[in-house]
Amino acid sequence: MTEPDCLFCRIAAGKLDADIVFQNDAVVAFRDINAQAPTHVLIIPRKHVATINDLDSADAPIVGALFLAAQDIAEAAGISDVGYRVVMNCNEGAGQSVFHIHLHMLGGRKLGWPPG
Repeated sequence: MTEPDCLFCRIAAGKLDADIVFQNDAVVAFRDINAQAPTHVLIIPRKHVATINDLDSADAPIVGALFLAAQDIAEAAGISDVGYRVVMNCNEGAGQSVFHIHLHMLGGRKLGWPPG
């Protein structure tokens, strides 16, 4: 299921250009245009889900696919052993600006804590 006006649905469908670094039947991953680390990749499901609050139990495989993709991307980027962070924001107050769930994968530099 996709939403025709959703930016990320359009990227996943190949209707908008993005610097794709990984894709499979479940997810598409591309470099964030507003990178906050040397490696900053957005991993999105092909299925449109607006926020974490909209997930249901049938979506568990989608969420798992996001994290497995992060693992593969980190390995390919050479950052899996030194460390990387994955973050998913839910709603505007937490920083979500595109309402299609997405996992941020950041690495390639020392990441401080707390994050914000």
